[in-house]
Amino acid sequence: MIFRPFRASDARAISRLFRRVYGDHYVQPDVYLPKLIMQHNNDGRWQSMVAVEGCEVLGHAALIRDGHPSNSPELALIAVHPAARGQSIATRLGRELLEHFNAVAGRYVLIKQVSHHPYTQRMAQTLRFHCTGLLPDYVPSPFASPLAESLVVGVHLLDGHTRPLPDIVWPDSCRGFMQHMCSVFGSTQGASVYPAQPLHMQQHKHRVDVVIERLDKRLLDQLIELPQGWMISLRLALSPSFAEDFQRLSIKGLIFTGLIPAPDHDRWFALFHRGARSRHLDLHCPHMQRLHDHLQHASRNVTQTDRSAA
Repeated sequence: MIFRPFRASDARAISRLFRRVYGDHYVQPDVYLPKLIMQHNNDGRWQSMVAVEGCEVLGHAALIRDGHPSNSPELALIAVHPAARGQSIATRLGRELLEHFNAVAGRYVLIKQVSHHPYTQRMAQTLRFHCTGLLPDYVPSPFASPLAESLVVGVHLLDGHTRPLPDIVWPDSCRGFMQHMCSVFGSTQGASVYPAQPLHMQQHKHRVDVVIERLDKRLLDQLIELPQGWMISLRLALSPSFAEDFQRLSIKGLIFTGLIPAPDHDRWFALFHRGARSRHLDLHCPHMQRLHDHLQHASRNVTQTDRSAA
């Protein structure tokens, strides 16, 4: 079996591989058009690697960039032919991509691990990704499940680079988790940097994503007034007032689910979620398992409180 970078002649075979593995349910529709696979690799948005045996493509993985070309990429688009499973093909493809990217340029790589099965999570641990946060009910399931797929965020720091967290007071309920994150990524007393446009909201099918740089009472009141039926996935920039913000959001039913790197300025966002669906997950990382279990417990309590108030 040969592991090599993408060639234009691979595009149709890659598309067939995704159909074989995921049927018609893969969350990234571009894989169903070979011309788009070629286009994304040609323009640098994707950097694909394939596992080939004879003339058959048995595995695919890619580093993908969304938005600005300087943004750190995500290890994604992973598919392995059912007949070739158990040979660590996905791990080997991921390692090839990380080594190549590390040699070219970059600071860190993200991965969003599916929670439906443990394979991606185990692969991410083998490749030295550190789990930092949970994105509940985040994308339609590629396995035809009626429930949306929850994702585990992983961060792989490339050689010689750091991503420290701010040295601030952590809330009691997440102090153990934050201290673990600081032990992994370090901490710094550097001042926070805020962009010119501090608030962003976008609809993603069943979910509303909100990005907040600074939270004040007026904005908090407006967030709470959003329709109760909306599922909200919120990212809040870490700042010296995080402990206070954490408490105010938690009281209003927005539950903490970990961290994710901000795409700029070496900063971090805290993740909060409202409207999680009830489900059982067995996650590979014990820190992510605790975040999920707390989310489920807190969401049930919020629902019961709302029913009592009604």
